[in-house]
Amino acid sequence: MTEHRSIFVWIECKGDRIKPVSLEALNCARQLSDSNGLKVCALLFCGDQKPDLTPLSDFSPDSLTIFSGPEWKNYNSETISSAFFKRVQEESPRLILLPASNHGKELGAILSGLTHAPLASDCVEVECLNALDFQIKRPIYSGKAFVSLALEGQGLHIITLRPNVFRGEHRVKAPLPEAEVLVSNPSAKAISLIVREVVQGTGKLDVTEARVVVSGGMGMQGPENFSLLEELAEVLGGTVGASRPVVDNGWRDYSNQVGQTGRSVSPDLYIACGISGAVQHIAGMSGSKCIVAINKDPHAPIFSIAQYGIVGDVMEIIPLLTTEFKKVLHG
Repeated sequence: MTEHRSIFVWIECKGDRIKPVSLEALNCARQLSDSNGLKVCALLFCGDQKPDLTPLSDFSPDSLTIFSGPEWKNYNSETISSAFFKRVQEESPRLILLPASNHGKELGAILSGLTHAPLASDCVEVECLNALDFQIKRPIYSGKAFVSLALEGQGLHIITLRPNVFRGEHRVKAPLPEAEVLVSNPSAKAISLIVREVVQGTGKLDVTEARVVVSGGMGMQGPENFSLLEELAEVLGGTVGASRPVVDNGWRDYSNQVGQTGRSVSPDLYIACGISGAVQHIAGMSGSKCIVAINKDPHAPIFSIAQYGIVGDVMEIIPLLTTEFKKVLHG
């Protein structure tokens, strides 16, 4: 066995489907492999019923290991990290790539502690310096600046990748390798047992993964008016976000909160409706590719970072936007 000649990628699942953020991690691994020849090894944990593996063929890994069984049906950081760590000990990969989702960030931190490997979190760029060394770029100071770091020397490095950054162009579909299916029990007995998983919300897109986010602030005047944002988001194929004051007032669930103390998002389109643009909120959405701000105050800070600004009453403008987008997108 040649040590440090592979890249491990965790394929995160939600129910019976593979999460898109995992495909981004796989895409990043394939690009790195094209530069340095490292083998791409995908690891997937699921229940007795395997998810549809077809999406993996866009960035087909060199090997695929599936941990299958009832103990893997729900995410359990103890059992997954234990099995993952055992695999790392067996194959000594050079990199572990994980999506910077809630579970991915937790798993990365645990694996860093178990392996004593450095962890670079929420990265927006990963490049090869040479055959074994890499350079990463990640935000610091709540997104106000970025830092570039070199990952050098022998040994393992663990990286979590910000969602919606590493999508890239789809490669020519390639056949998936024959999967190695492991159905044995976890290597270590877990202290905790996940009996069942209860998901709050409507089952729509997670705000961190959506390509379009329509976010509302206190300018929406009340929780009942967020139905306007829901309708616009549905037309655009996106989801609804919120500022911290909105969440603090109980208008929206915490899972919708965008900002320094909420979720960091990097969608293709971010529409800020009735949001003034406090630095804490901007820290969570400044990585959006296109920002549209709607606010009746022409001097609102949100306009300083927006590519497009609309000065006016959001209660009047949002229904007009929804109507026009329906005409353009749905005939």
